[in-house]
Amino acid sequence: MRIHLVNPNTTRSMTEKIAAAARAVAAPGTEIVEATSTMGPASIEGHYDDALALPGLLAAVAQAEASGVDAHIIACFDDTGLDATRSLARAPVVGIGEAGFHFASLIAHRFSVVTTLSRSIPVIEANLLRSGLERRCARVRASEVAVLELEDPASDARARISEEVGRAVREDRAEAIVLGCAGMADLARALGEAHGVPVIDGVASAVALAEGLVRVGLVTSKSGAYAAPRAKAYSGRLADFAPSGD
Repeated sequence: MRIHLVNPNTTRSMTEKIAAAARAVAAPGTEIVEATSTMGPASIEGHYDDALALPGLLAAVAQAEASGVDAHIIACFDDTGLDATRSLARAPVVGIGEAGFHFASLIAHRFSVVTTLSRSIPVIEANLLRSGLERRCARVRASEVAVLELEDPASDARARISEEVGRAVREDRAEAIVLGCAGMADLARALGEAHGVPVIDGVASAVALAEGLVRVGLVTSKSGAYAAPRAKAYSGRLADFAPSGD
């Protein structure tokens, strides 16, 4: 099967890290087809960046749908554009945030999320409510690490994230930790070993969920909320990938 992994920000080095994490857990025969948005912010940190990332994300998904893929993964923990993308795509669409929450709920009674900046906390809390898992999450914590610091080998980002994971285990009584950024995908194993609790990477979780949906033959429902967009006029750059209709 072919799984389209799209990074909604424009930082190619982050896409490469995310794709490596996805391939490390993909089953034999699964091809990870990665893409980096060609328009939008270099990192997604809050509502404003989420909004500006949408056109590039939707363009990438439309192109992948046309080329033929079996599933899509949105590689941003905010689950940027998840509903809009499901409306556009027939193939199943998995957000790494939602995937991480569900995996945590299956292996722990209570979990905490450790994300990047404080401004991301309200977005993640809203997504927990949306998925119905807010009662299982003890707390959403910020390490106050900017997303692009995760791409800088000279930064102390890993140490600061590890400190916040430790506080979550001690203060929240968290039995598992969900890492709240796709750029943290390479940290899960080491942090789990250091703190003695499962540390969940949403990228790996999303790959497993996407593979499962494809194997059982499920596609995105087009009855109701995720019905295909209706044909209409779109202006500016949006006209290049306007939907053809339902």
